[in-house]
Amino acid sequence: MKHNVCMVSDFFYPNQGGVESHIYHLSQCLINRGHKVIVVTHYYGSRRGVRYLKNGLKVYYLPFPTMYNQCILPTILTTLPLLRNIFIREQISIVHGHSAFSTMAHEAMFHARNMGLKTVFTDHSLFGFADASSILTNKLLKFSLADCHHAICVSHTSKENTVLRAAIPPETVSVIPNAVDASMFVPDPSKRHPEKITIVVVSRLVYRKGMDLLAGIIPEICFQHSDVQFIIGGDGPKRIVLEEVREKHQLQDRVTFLGALEHSQVRDVLVQGDILINTSLTEAFCIAIVEAACCGLQVVSTRVGGVPEVLPPEMIKLAEPSVSDLLDKLEEAILNHRHGNILPPFEANRKIADMYTWPNVARRTEQVYDMVCTLPHRELQRRIRRYYQCGPLAGKLFVIAVILDLLFLAFVSFLHPAQEIELTPSLSGPTATIYREPVNGTETRTRLKT
Repeated sequence: MKHNVCMVSDFFYPNQGGVESHIYHLSQCLINRGHKVIVVTHYYGSRRGVRYLKNGLKVYYLPFPTMYNQCILPTILTTLPLLRNIFIREQISIVHGHSAFSTMAHEAMFHARNMGLKTVFTDHSLFGFADASSILTNKLLKFSLADCHHAICVSHTSKENTVLRAAIPPETVSVIPNAVDASMFVPDPSKRHPEKITIVVVSRLVYRKGMDLLAGIIPEICFQHSDVQFIIGGDGPKRIVLEEVREKHQLQDRVTFLGALEHSQVRDVLVQGDILINTSLTEAFCIAIVEAACCGLQVVSTRVGGVPEVLPPEMIKLAEPSVSDLLDKLEEAILNHRHGNILPPFEANRKIADMYTWPNVARRTEQVYDMVCTLPHRELQRRIRRYYQCGPLAGKLFVIAVILDLLFLAFVSFLHPAQEIELTPSLSGPTATIYREPVNGTETRTRLKT
């Protein structure tokens, strides 16, 4: 089956991150498999309107301003006219939202379900259940997935977390891990310092990534090992904490800050290192440790979330999220490096290349799309019942939101009927042909014929 897929998220290039990379590579592989794929996100600076990326990947940068953390203001109704126009114009059959943090993804899936389209959601993060932020986010996720046709998680731990948070049946959630392009992360031992052991950190410098743990580790390791240096790539509010540690212990010549990195620069930083340390407090998958292992680095990481599922034991040392345990595992990694008791870099690269590939992720995602398209159409009464069961108070609010969105959809459809929206030709698909029909005797309109 060939599908017309719309990937939607607040997070996409030129912004950098795991979600952005996942959407891009998955879209490219799906296009190679004959599907039509477009990406919808909000504008980034001067990047607005429609852009085309490699392989004819079409990206809509919509004029919605961001509110917090690169996410648009949640309004529900205001995004409907533009998203409806895109879904009809591009003849979308499946709307695929990414990231529980993304307001645009949730709103696009909500509108798509009211338009009768199939929806799929990929969750890239783990959340707790106790703090106020998690409680609110989990309730919104429950609303978003109440009528979603299928969900995808990047690890089994992430699946358990999503099933509990959103109160959805486990059989409606699939596990499809992230991947890495091994050809982009080829080891280069010549870039390593011959007389020093380099520990690399590539991460956003935020609390969730365990930067407070790293602040306790750096001075201890530097005090015990005079030949160890740190390279820290990334930026964030916790950078000032790490800089204060460097100043306090006079480690300016042994701790280097590179600032924010482009994804194309990550490999050049990783190949300079011998060990990568990940101090995250929560992770659904952690693509950074896969990229580091692909470059031949030893990996030391906290045993949190889905991290234990990612790499085999010979490639990673797992520690509890505490300074003392991380120090012990880091000491073991340094000792192994000195004794040469490590996996050869190019052998590690070959193993990762066999374990995580984007074509495999695309093939498994395609199977989800095929399955979703065979599901019967849900009647409005059944959909309303699903929203109503989200809670005694929240359920009633969700039902009101659905009814308002349906009324607004009918109003927009009256003002701008679907028949008046010009269809765009598909750049992929073996049965797609383009023809032109006359309009008013002189103009022509391009339409897709299958």
